[in-house]
Amino acid sequence: MFVESLQATYESYGLLTGTNHAKKTSNGLYTITPVGRLINVKIERVAEEGEYEELQKDLKDHYEGNLKVKDVYICGAGTVMIDCRN
Repeated sequence: MFVESLQATYESYGLLTGTNHAKKTSNGLYTITPVGRLINVKIERVAEEGEYEELQKDLKDHYEGNLKVKDVYICGAGTVMIDCRN
């Protein structure tokens, strides 16, 4: 949803207004927050060991071939970032 909206609806979500666009998944397990051209994915409970790595792999596989997504990585805060910067 957020990836597809970039450049079609938004050039960037902004650095300070991303939380205005934050969404929880329908099952409540994840919060997705756009920040500029990065999209942060956070597990909304205490994560088990290896869970963020598995989420990173699943998102990388999902966005493989999508030219808007440059990288999917685990950031220093421990959450997964989807990088859509040019």
